[in-house]
Amino acid sequence: MPEKVRVSVGSAIAMGLLEGKLEAKPTTAYLMTYRRGRCTANCGFCPQARESKSRADMLSRVSWPAFSTERVLEAIVESTRRGVIRRVCVQALNYPDVFKHLQALVKAISHRAEAPVSVSCQPLSPENIRRLAEAKAERIGIPLDAATEEIFDKVKGLKAGGPYEMRKQLTLLGEAVKVFGKGMVSTHLIVGLGETERDMAFMIQKCVDIGVLPALFAFTPVAGTAMENMKQPPIGQYRRVQLARHLIVHGMARFENMDFDEAGRIKSFGVEEQILKQVIWTGKPFQTSGCPDCNRPYYNERPCGPIYNYPRPLSVEEIEKAVKELAVARII
Repeated sequence: MPEKVRVSVGSAIAMGLLEGKLEAKPTTAYLMTYRRGRCTANCGFCPQARESKSRADMLSRVSWPAFSTERVLEAIVESTRRGVIRRVCVQALNYPDVFKHLQALVKAISHRAEAPVSVSCQPLSPENIRRLAEAKAERIGIPLDAATEEIFDKVKGLKAGGPYEMRKQLTLLGEAVKVFGKGMVSTHLIVGLGETERDMAFMIQKCVDIGVLPALFAFTPVAGTAMENMKQPPIGQYRRVQLARHLIVHGMARFENMDFDEAGRIKSFGVEEQILKQVIWTGKPFQTSGCPDCNRPYYNERPCGPIYNYPRPLSVEEIEKAVKELAVARII
């Protein structure tokens, strides 16, 4: 068992490990494997990357202080008992002993707490996927991050000095579906790495077709990373991809029935206008996507906005704002 584990600052406050106020409380406890050094991978957007000059306790725009593992386990048991936390997500860096640490953490959490456990990691082999299932992980996430092979290679593959290949990641996602089952495997896709909306909709459809649940993130520049000078994606772009994802995931639309302009922007979602409006006015497409009970408050944004992923149901005013941000004439 590792002596320490990192906990996102919001999760730490929600579980009583730290004192503080929260604009929105996380419903999942987000943990991250701890090591003194950085990740052996070199993803251009990540503060934990091998060549990053960011703070060592950062991931996206969130800080992750370290605590003793035993103290964190006790806090998980108590907060799940009280219903404050409904899921535990263990995220992993890459380093030699990471799967030994992951297995031990997942086993301990599953044995002691009444909450399902998700693992987000780079398994690198089918055997590691099976090991996590044997440790009683309920779900596994294997991040693709990029929507195209070219961007993948540039931001986290060989050109970035990283160990990953998109084709191998897709193969591992397929292997994970065989072990965990359809809908129990997820991936992360980051909007704003240089892809078009068409590229992203295509990859979302590809993931769904192999039984993988895609979750969306907005690219977030972090000081000290290789991509610190890039901007976040325009909110309209993100809203359209969110809506496309929601429709595809719920079997209401398919990529091949959508229309795109010359720049790859979505012009039509391939859904009847009345159905489209009904879906939009639920506000659900614009909430955080991912595993059940994952809301990741302010992971990509500041509370003052713009809000890319709402960590709770939207108000009528927020839905009206999202409709304007979609900027698709036939919807408005």
